[in-house]
Amino acid sequence: MKPIRLVAGFLTVGLWTLLSRVFGFVRDVMMAAYLGAGPVTDAFFVAFSLPNMFRRFFAEGAFNFAFVPIFAKKHEAGEDAESFARDAFWGMVALLLVFCTLAIIAMPLLVWGMAAGFAYDDRFDMAVLFGRVAFPYIFFISLVALLSGMLNAVGRFTAAAAAPVLLNVVFVAAMLLAERAGWPMGLALSYAVPVAGVAQLVLLWVAVRRAGFQMRFRRPRLTPELKRLAIIAAPAVLAGGVVQINLIVGRQVASFTENAVSWLSYADRLYQLPLGVVGIAVGVVLLPELSRRLRAGDEGAGQHSFNRGLEFSLFLTLPSAVALIVIAAPIISVLFGRGAWTETDTQATALALAVYGLGLPAFVLHKVLQPLYYARHDTRRPFRYAVVSMLVNAAVAIGLMPFIGFIAAALATTLAAWVMVWQLWRGAAGMGRAAQLDAQMKSRFWRIVTAALVMGLALYGLHMLFQPWLEQSGKRYLALLAMILGGSAVYFGLGQAIGAFSISEIRAAISRSRGSAPPEQAE
Repeated sequence: MKPIRLVAGFLTVGLWTLLSRVFGFVRDVMMAAYLGAGPVTDAFFVAFSLPNMFRRFFAEGAFNFAFVPIFAKKHEAGEDAESFARDAFWGMVALLLVFCTLAIIAMPLLVWGMAAGFAYDDRFDMAVLFGRVAFPYIFFISLVALLSGMLNAVGRFTAAAAAPVLLNVVFVAAMLLAERAGWPMGLALSYAVPVAGVAQLVLLWVAVRRAGFQMRFRRPRLTPELKRLAIIAAPAVLAGGVVQINLIVGRQVASFTENAVSWLSYADRLYQLPLGVVGIAVGVVLLPELSRRLRAGDEGAGQHSFNRGLEFSLFLTLPSAVALIVIAAPIISVLFGRGAWTETDTQATALALAVYGLGLPAFVLHKVLQPLYYARHDTRRPFRYAVVSMLVNAAVAIGLMPFIGFIAAALATTLAAWVMVWQLWRGAAGMGRAAQLDAQMKSRFWRIVTAALVMGLALYGLHMLFQPWLEQSGKRYLALLAMILGGSAVYFGLGQAIGAFSISEIRAAISRSRGSAPPEQAE
């Protein structure tokens, strides 16, 4: 994959993810206005986190990191890749049907395991009801993840990247319908979750069929290839489980403070914007690309792909992290400060957002470094690293909760993420040339850091300048827009001037991602 084409793949996934996050912001703004940060919101966030937690456990992370390299290898070698995918798909269908049934029955235990603090008030019963309605989403989205892995492995990124947009579109539509029809808002949101899952599965099924894969029904069976897949995936599944334990710890800590689950969830949604646009985009494109290069023995091309992924990630992530830290309060106030939202909600959510911002580079670097291991079918070391990260997260969250309250959960997440990155980086040192920094990355790294820090100073000054406008409902939107545009102008202008990045390269990649030869046809 040529340099421009590689970055074009990042941009294709990233731009669709950005569109999804924009609809996600509309969703969150509407939720904040209708429900604020109250008990219904707390209950819904916990209920929605349950299928999402198991989705990451079963599908998007662990399973696909093992599935994609094997499927890509078979596809490129002209072997029967579709037969392997069919076995995996229909086997997953059988497994998920059983799992969903058991989880719905055991929903009170799952809610208690996620948020024991709810047991003392009405949030518990609401979360159980919402959870039972929303949980079937895990069935649909896990199958979507497998089909997405197939498309990504053959260089077709658009449909898989576009699917998340449907989730937020359905959420927005559900809230508008609920307001007009007088339906309970929390229940309407819960029903929207599995409906969105069906829509996503239909979209991906059509895309896979258009890619030439029929995926006809096959009776589930445990083939030797699926056994091999399970052996490779098992450590990654366990690693994914460890990551979800971190999430559970955070939710448990927050559940003992009224409204804290909502505060952390709204802050999480905001830092997920750059994480999704950059980290997920790079991870999706980089894993199959590294797998191809390393199988071909081309360490130089592997090094180039890794470094361009790292460079692209830092180019967008560092300024985003600085902005989330410096202007956290204006961002929260302008986006959510209406309706049932209060000033207390703004201050608490802004604090959580700033803490998450400190960890944003680590969250993204995690996505860049993991493919170095999974492209080599090395899933054991990431699992060991994840266990260490889990212990750090639990110690910080539980240990500091009596002293700093709910924010201990956000701080623990950030510190654990940096510990994970440190371990991944140290472990990659013995992987040869493909995991080493090249001259361009070394040259541009400090320039990107410098441009981001100067942008932070500019944002601070702009915040002081526009403070009076931020307190006026009619002008606060313009004030936030002016700060963002001003900070962006400083970052891009200074970055171009000192050689942190090349605007011409970015334009060429954008043109490539929109051009007549779309990334679906990428090599």
